[in-house]
Amino acid sequence: MMTFDVLQRRADYTPRNRALVDLATGREYTYAQVNARASAVAELLLERYGLEPGERVALLAQNCTEFVEILFGCAKAGLIVVPLNWRQPAPELQGILDDCRPKLVIYDAQFSPVMNELRHSADFKGIVLGAEPQGSDPCYETLLAKTSGNPVVMPERAVIDTWYILYTSGTTGKPKGVIQTYGMALFNHLNLPLELTSSDVTLNVLPFFHTGGINLLTMPTLLAGGTAMIMKSFDAEFALKLLSREVSGFFGVPAIYLMLSQHANFMYTDLSRVRVWACGGAPMPVSLLDSYADRGVHIRQGFGMTETGPTVFFMDMQNVRRKVGAVGKPMMFAAARVVDEQDNDLPPDEVGELLVRGPAVTPGYWRQPERTAEAFTRDGWLRTGDLAKVDQEGYYYIVDRSKDMYISGGENVYPAEVENLFYQHPAVLEVAVVGVPDPQWGEVGLAVVARKPGQEVPAEKLREFCNGKLARYKIPKHITFVQALPRNAAGKVIKSELRKQYTLQEA
Repeated sequence: MMTFDVLQRRADYTPRNRALVDLATGREYTYAQVNARASAVAELLLERYGLEPGERVALLAQNCTEFVEILFGCAKAGLIVVPLNWRQPAPELQGILDDCRPKLVIYDAQFSPVMNELRHSADFKGIVLGAEPQGSDPCYETLLAKTSGNPVVMPERAVIDTWYILYTSGTTGKPKGVIQTYGMALFNHLNLPLELTSSDVTLNVLPFFHTGGINLLTMPTLLAGGTAMIMKSFDAEFALKLLSREVSGFFGVPAIYLMLSQHANFMYTDLSRVRVWACGGAPMPVSLLDSYADRGVHIRQGFGMTETGPTVFFMDMQNVRRKVGAVGKPMMFAAARVVDEQDNDLPPDEVGELLVRGPAVTPGYWRQPERTAEAFTRDGWLRTGDLAKVDQEGYYYIVDRSKDMYISGGENVYPAEVENLFYQHPAVLEVAVVGVPDPQWGEVGLAVVARKPGQEVPAEKLREFCNGKLARYKIPKHITFVQALPRNAAGKVIKSELRKQYTLQEA
């Protein structure tokens, strides 16, 4: 199966339609303009820099429209893009560069100090975005202005060809580069049941070095011919203004929805024009879903991973309230199973590991055949590492990550269940539960809680709140209070950091 230059096709069909809006700079581009700039990128990289198809181009920048034109420009040139996590320090980025070995790094001027560190042990050329030249590195805009202006059209490519590589947020061991193919982008678009059209305007706030930033909803919006508004970094007040005035589609992680709901303007913002509200990346607390439902906003939860393109499940609007906590059924081009430790299918409502298969699933990890083999069953199902269950009607529920589950006195405890109850307490702003060693029970729960401003509820009151609602072994034995939970750029709580950071004490 082949794929084509979808950006060039869009530029042919709707050349004057607005494609991208850079909210940080105010720049707007039509499809014809984005295609012309992507063509200039391809010409620049192939002719001036002499890059060969299959070589890597790394990109170190916060969300911007240049990211999108570079992504499509590299597609035209047959180059592989490696978006870098700008929140990582130089030593962590060094491991990624050692793994993917880019010939060129395009970076924002604000990251020049990091780039200077990386140059000590890596051999690559650099181009700087949006500024005067940094040292010997030329300016991106100046270079584009010197290109011929002739269109560059991507030749037909196989859907299994690599387009870009996304590195997972693991903190130990060798970085894993998840291969992203042209087909994964296509089938993720087909798997999204959001019915995006050329009339839609989406607000895109998730970082582009994650699959959610690119594929939820920037890429599907462009494939549909709509307008993607790009926010450099999340600003709740600005986002609320846009949601009330122009945006018709929004995807966020629970942390983003939490920040929106906490803003002083939330209760006074008209949210009725937004047609699509969607969430993923982590379980959405039921209390937060309820707070939005009270405003007439029904958020459709979904589930996916970097390895799955990402969309696997999405809730249908008709059952979003009846099936609170569900992530939906498998999408059109995805298959799923819940299995036991021997990979036998489990009956409804029993918890096991979630396996996934379909054309949006990655072929594997960049130059790591052993880890690729470990990630798949012999018959090609991806092991997600997530614990899930499916009910009698075929709706799936993500119970927790398998690595987050702990065993207390021989009983399985799923932290997500405990966290959901804590979120129902009026004093709790954020909570994360982890298992910690205990001499009597093997493991017990440690709840790390951030309280709402002005709330001083003690630990014992929180335990009392759990009585009668959770089995005794599920109630955290230890509770500690913090100002905020540590999160990665995708909005997920970094539980490994919590386990390392807190010395176990009786609360």
